[in-house]
Amino acid sequence: MYDQSKLSELIRFARVDAGSIVIDVYPGDGDWTRLFSDVVGPEGRVFSFVPTEIADLKNDQVGRMRTLAKEPGRENVEAVSADLVAMPEATKSSDVLWLHLFYHDLHTALIRARGATAAQFNRAVYERLKRGGSYVIVDHAAAVGAGTSDAQSLHRIEPASVREEVEAAGFVLDAESSMLANKDDPHSIKVFDPSIKGETDRFVYRFVKP
Repeated sequence: MYDQSKLSELIRFARVDAGSIVIDVYPGDGDWTRLFSDVVGPEGRVFSFVPTEIADLKNDQVGRMRTLAKEPGRENVEAVSADLVAMPEATKSSDVLWLHLFYHDLHTALIRARGATAAQFNRAVYERLKRGGSYVIVDHAAAVGAGTSDAQSLHRIEPASVREEVEAAGFVLDAESSMLANKDDPHSIKVFDPSIKGETDRFVYRFVKP
């Protein structure tokens, strides 16, 4: 996770407010789900969405999110799981969809093995967001010109490719931020390499549904 100032800035950038309905895709250990739960309050809702494509990557991810939802004060959290493209049926019309360090996975064999594609997922997000809703993507940047070619090997994706794919689904780029940029990242090594882990050059996009 990031320091408190960056966490606060990211939440503001995502336009998560009291009363918001948020979908947290691939919640991992639930850190973002908890943060969003605190922000949206009792009038809001957080769907902690575990795609079935990656549900088995860590031990009982769905069960852990259901346990999180039972924590005191987490009545506004609902743990849900479905195939990525079935996400609209598993959630409700939402204000924000949050995708943290996961978009590149849409171009990996693990996700595609069950038939999901980035184009299909982006259309599913478009269907689920309210008009004016925010689709927020944070991911590891690949080198200029790499496109999606490093998604499998380095877990990186070129920002321009993400923008092109998301806009093709009907979204409009509303804002971008360099708050997580790192000019010293060589973009040529895997994001888990000890020399760069946790310090990768990351892009932050907010798209809106017009």
